[in-house]
Amino acid sequence: MKIALLGYGRMGKAIEEIALERGHEVIYKTSENIRVNEFKEADVAIDFSIPDVAFSNISTCIEAGIPVISGTTGWLERYKDVVELCQKEKGTFLYASNFSLGVNLFFSLNEYLADLIQPYKEYQLELEEIHHTKKLDQPSGTAITLAENIIEKSAYNDWFLKNNETKSEKSIPIVAKRIENVPGTHVVSYNSEIDSIEIKHTAHNRKGFALGAVIAAEYVKDRQGIFTMKDVLGLKN
Repeated sequence: MKIALLGYGRMGKAIEEIALERGHEVIYKTSENIRVNEFKEADVAIDFSIPDVAFSNISTCIEAGIPVISGTTGWLERYKDVVELCQKEKGTFLYASNFSLGVNLFFSLNEYLADLIQPYKEYQLELEEIHHTKKLDQPSGTAITLAENIIEKSAYNDWFLKNNETKSEKSIPIVAKRIENVPGTHVVSYNSEIDSIEIKHTAHNRKGFALGAVIAAEYVKDRQGIFTMKDVLGLKN
């Protein structure tokens, strides 16, 4: 499989290492403005750029007929535009706020717990995410995904960044912390006067994110449509 890496920072380099280990070829890599004519032979593009250019990168690939997956967060106000473009061009696109296989299993566990606990109103919910100091967006895309999945299964209707504001009881508070050299930690806590229930995912390094991204690229290579990691892992049901 021939891969184009759009964003060649720490994640891009980790993806390259895993891709080569799995027998793939990286034919293009850049952290600058992309030139699609230089990677038109790619079987798939993997975007780990920055929020300001992610939409342009993704759209360019779809219009060029190159399947593209993206792990860039902070641009999702344009997600529906990408979906519409992908449908119009009969392209291939997969977005994940987190490509870690463990995190995507954690997402399913989070949904199940939210569904179980929904009738018990005595429990108060809080999300916490911790990342390295170079992470640009707050809260993390993973924390937002966790919150949105809970909203689908409960009476909560919104989330907010607890660091900066307060909202109603129907809004999920998210605490965001930035600490040097932390790849990513996410905690979902339900607390009552009697007890607490907590689920937690801790990443030890970036290898899990990189592996998941390459596996997702392998999945979409010969497919058409809009996908998620649930499709890749067979977690739809």
